[in-house]
Amino acid sequence: ERPKPLHSTDACSCVCYECSDVMPEEAKKEGEAKDVEMKDASKEEKKDKKEEKPKDPRTILLESLSANLKSIATGVQQGDSRMMGRVIRTFANLRRTIEPEVLKALLEEFVDASRTNKAQLISYVPPEDVVMADPPKEGDDKEKKEVEIKFPQLAKPYAPELEAYAVLMLLVKLSGRNEKEKALEVASSLVLWLKPLNRRTLDVFASRAYFYLSLAYERCGRLSEIRPELLAAYRTACLRHDQMGQATLLNLLLRNYLAYNLYDQALKMVSKTSFPESRPNMQYARYLFYIGQIKAVQLEYSDSHSKLMQAIRKAPQTSTVALGFKLAAGKLAIVVELLMGGIPERTTFFQKETREQLRPYYAITMAVRSGDLHAFKECTQTYEALFKKDKTLTLINRLRYNVIKTGLRSISLAYSRISLQDICTKLGLESPQDAAGVVAKAVVDGVIDATIDYDQQFVKSNQKIDLYSSCEPQKALHKRIAFCLQMHNDTVKAMAYPDENENKETEDPEEKREREKRELADIDDDDDDMMI
Repeated sequence: ERPKPLHSTDACSCVCYECSDVMPEEAKKEGEAKDVEMKDASKEEKKDKKEEKPKDPRTILLESLSANLKSIATGVQQGDSRMMGRVIRTFANLRRTIEPEVLKALLEEFVDASRTNKAQLISYVPPEDVVMADPPKEGDDKEKKEVEIKFPQLAKPYAPELEAYAVLMLLVKLSGRNEKEKALEVASSLVLWLKPLNRRTLDVFASRAYFYLSLAYERCGRLSEIRPELLAAYRTACLRHDQMGQATLLNLLLRNYLAYNLYDQALKMVSKTSFPESRPNMQYARYLFYIGQIKAVQLEYSDSHSKLMQAIRKAPQTSTVALGFKLAAGKLAIVVELLMGGIPERTTFFQKETREQLRPYYAITMAVRSGDLHAFKECTQTYEALFKKDKTLTLINRLRYNVIKTGLRSISLAYSRISLQDICTKLGLESPQDAAGVVAKAVVDGVIDATIDYDQQFVKSNQKIDLYSSCEPQKALHKRIAFCLQMHNDTVKAMAYPDENENKETEDPEEKREREKRELADIDDDDDDMMI
């Protein structure tokens, strides 16, 4: 048998450069035809997208509610409490878009008829906000009338989680409208109804109910009355291993103690309890802020500054979200850093969102930096009311010695020998004896390296030693390494993995990206809601 040729028609059925040096004209025409067809298809898809009309707001609202209700029912059936957390994250978006008619229908459908206050809950639904807009067209009215309020068909009797979801929607709406008395009444009835129910899928709803109950008491000026209730609820949450409830209630108790300046009781509670490891990020940020506040009052400035900076980093990084929380933590962090002997960065005071609010703290920083005691006294007197409101006046009064230390440090660098009377004049002290006492304390604290001649009434600066020959660089490096290791450990603990039961392989990549963006936006808004 003869061997087959190397380039036979059987072995090479396609057109390639090995078979012929020139591409046949038929293949070229086919390629051009395919290119034309692809261009036409893309144009048609764009036209179809342009022709699609935007959905009615009520339709979008009903779709979101239906998805949440189905998720709750599935989570109850599977015993998965994580699905309840995903539903809770949508509260911030639904609070702004939910309509009174839809909320009334939700309460009518899912609140049990045996509850005596069902009619009262429905009557508490606030009316719709009046929005100035153009008069609607006739066609738009017809389309809106066609949208009916329908909810998914779920198994009856309804699970308690569905009723808790409906009542929480009303509570969130009332809190957003600042209707204090109604919110207090609804929250009290909801908490009373949830107490005997020991279900892990209800833990998230119970923690939210206690949060809004505490908020209503605080707005009514009766925050101290709820303290025994919160302590009993925290004890129950620990016995039930309810980690979400433990985190929320511990923060509420710390906020309660600090509102009345009960720092010793707050410190005892922190020492006797432990924050749960599988905590939500927003609750951990609040916990770090409260710990930093307690440590600052207890003169532990280094630990306080570390906790406050962690709280700021764990807060939502969107500039307009949780602005009040980041501003409060930032003000306290500035004062604590000044008490530590440092100077905050200039960019801290000139961010667009917080520039005006941080102007008094910038003036204090400049007075401390220059060592000008007169400017410090004047600034403290001018903004005394603001510092009292921010609860930083006590810490700012402690800065007086830091101002004096800064002035002494600059004097020590400028003069090798200076009289006590001149120091008294430059620092604005009352007498040379006061100046001698201040200089002696600064020498003992290691602020300056000098000796005092009491006979001739002068201060002589000693020659400075090279800092790099001491242990200070090693201490600074150790501090940075410890911070990086702690951040790595926190990051590993906060890692989350996708649920194996979720099958989203058929989801379009574009739709997946859009869905993830919406979820991230809902999380940020939810953090803002919980960081009041």
